[in-house]
Amino acid sequence: MTALASPSMLPGSGEKTRRSPRKSWLTRSAAVFAAAVAIAGGTVAASPAALAADNPYERGPAPTTSSIEASLGSFATSTQTVSRPSVSGFGGGTIYYPTSTSAGTFGAVSIAPGYTATQSSMAWLGPRLASQGFVVFTIDTNSTSDQPDSRGRQLLASLDYLTQQSSVRTRIDSSRLGVVGHSMGGGGTLEAARSRPALQAAIPLTGWNLTKNWSSVRVPTLVVGAQSDTVAPVSSHSIPFYTSLSSSLDKAYLELRGASHFAPNSSNTTIAKYTISWLKRFIDNDTRYEQFLCPLPRTSTTISDYRGNCPHTS
Repeated sequence: MTALASPSMLPGSGEKTRRSPRKSWLTRSAAVFAAAVAIAGGTVAASPAALAADNPYERGPAPTTSSIEASLGSFATSTQTVSRPSVSGFGGGTIYYPTSTSAGTFGAVSIAPGYTATQSSMAWLGPRLASQGFVVFTIDTNSTSDQPDSRGRQLLASLDYLTQQSSVRTRIDSSRLGVVGHSMGGGGTLEAARSRPALQAAIPLTGWNLTKNWSSVRVPTLVVGAQSDTVAPVSSHSIPFYTSLSSSLDKAYLELRGASHFAPNSSNTTIAKYTISWLKRFIDNDTRYEQFLCPLPRTSTTISDYRGNCPHTS
């Protein structure tokens, strides 16, 4: 294992209520208790344990613009190589994970490359996301020519391996998983989200898919397009993907100003910033990251278009 970041891991503080359609009974019970205390006119100081119970999934310090734009987050990380012959259903890959487990388990994300590409094309996102408090699996596909539907199945197979067979499975909360992919891997991300609605987040990056209607997707989805993409033009791919998603779904469309189809294949601060914010908000239910998603980001030197709704809070 190779250490990728040396900063010591900083556990989260100021835990906040988990705001998600999937609220736990524990959170609701805590709210009922608080209301009863208020009605009785009592004053009770919340213990640290009670505060942690509101959202036990927060990982890391309170975010700032600088922290989510940084090349690495607060968690020291390690890597593990998964060979192709040791797995079935996908082509192996590299796992990036927080070294310490003192904060508890982590959400996990699998990332698929695009047509003709290998995991190396998405390797920059591995340590960047893992150091923010996720277990990340950048995968190879069975064949570099696999189509989006196959890549979607492979993303799900890699998540199953990660949570059931990998040596880091005890570090993962298998109820908090997401998928990310580039190009046909982005198309595969949508396929995976449609097939497995229990996923917590999906992010297709300059995605390509012949299917344009994704109205049955129930997974919070951030669609990332590139303004100058000539391989998967936003007018026929990313924008139709986004507009087909249900208006009741947590969704957003981010368009990278002047960027090409291959923008996700190298370190990109805008992609990282909003990918981290989306995964934190929906995999970790961490409302501290809503500030980067709502109000909706404005167009800028790096963003040519941004659409969406503010995350649902109930």
